[in-house]
Amino acid sequence: MDWRSSILLSILFVFGPHSAFGDWSGWRGSDRDGVVSAGKAWPDSLDEKNLELVWSAPLSEGYSAPVTADGRVFTFETSKKESEVIRAFDLESGNPLWDLSWTGSMKVPFFAAKNGSWVRSTPTVNGGAIYAGGMRDVLVKVDAATGEEMWRIDFTERESTEVPAFGQVCSPLFDGGFLYVQAGLAVAKLDAETGETLWRAMEDRRAMFGSAFSSPVIATLGGRRQLVVQGRLELAGLDLETGTQLWNIPVKAFRGMNILTPTVVGNDRIFTASYGGGAFLFEVGRGDDGGLAVEQVWNNPKLEGYMGNPAFIDGHIYLHGRDKRLHCIDLADGGAKWSTGEEFGEYWSMIRNQGRILALDQGGELILFDASPEEFRLLDRRVISTDESTWAHVGFDGNRVLVRSLKSVSVFRWSAE
Repeated sequence: MDWRSSILLSILFVFGPHSAFGDWSGWRGSDRDGVVSAGKAWPDSLDEKNLELVWSAPLSEGYSAPVTADGRVFTFETSKKESEVIRAFDLESGNPLWDLSWTGSMKVPFFAAKNGSWVRSTPTVNGGAIYAGGMRDVLVKVDAATGEEMWRIDFTERESTEVPAFGQVCSPLFDGGFLYVQAGLAVAKLDAETGETLWRAMEDRRAMFGSAFSSPVIATLGGRRQLVVQGRLELAGLDLETGTQLWNIPVKAFRGMNILTPTVVGNDRIFTASYGGGAFLFEVGRGDDGGLAVEQVWNNPKLEGYMGNPAFIDGHIYLHGRDKRLHCIDLADGGAKWSTGEEFGEYWSMIRNQGRILALDQGGELILFDASPEEFRLLDRRVISTDESTWAHVGFDGNRVLVRSLKSVSVFRWSAE
């Protein structure tokens, strides 16, 4: 055996046949940006020859997106309006491996109730464990190999807070042995090993406005690595060690409907869009006092966001808006280079590979297009779910497309050209 074979065997031993390079380990992927960073270019067709259904498995209701690690798919659901369930499947075959459930459900209020009161938070899997946030503000750590519960945190008991009005929606973020989550009507940093709370920030004990819709990201802005958090009323940067607020700025939205995950776009800039406030670009830099300061670069009130996070490519944002149309936004000035005449569904989730974007409409349709600031260049579209909605974010692992409909999870194999 030569040295090359030895290295290959070592890699397989450490990572397994489905290596960490292909894992879709959390909300919008391992980097939380919807970007497929490796692999060949995607085909230009969604027909069954290029995109083949490999397996599908029934689940109870849920909007939580599937995640993967080490050749396994993990799902999260609400069962019989009584309990919450995590399941593990073999990625290749779809064979069920284990499941774990606990009592916990709630009814969400207002407009959100029309689509059901199911789990919304997407778990994250890292270091051999999966972390899932239940609707009643419970965070559970589970052994990813065995399904054994490792610890559980009930934030309402720990922090003496009310259950958030819309449940725990934020998807937990794992980084360097720590968890960051908007729960307990605040932003919290936890020790991933023990579950101990290390700090809390941006606390708002109103169950309505302390109930976050967004999920945080980690980014380096103004030369400082930090946690970027979008609350119901503001966007802020927090010190990772202490939770100290480094900067903050209000984000206009109707009834606090700031739902999107902040999108880092180039050097020191953040894009977001809200329901009732439009599209925004902010820039973080050094202030006069030597600390960090933030300013609004532009706001386009006509391009409102809803729930669909955008794709960022080559100085342009591709945003599915509140008006159900896709918009190409020029980051230089916030103007729309184009908007589709066609209205799509209420929601899109998007992932991208190089200059190509795959979107999943909540009505069960996949839409493939080339990113171009000149025009909407549709390549193909295919309905893959006719009787169930697909609000969960589309995922990707290796050459597999992961689709979670309301009552099932499906894995498609995509042939690369």
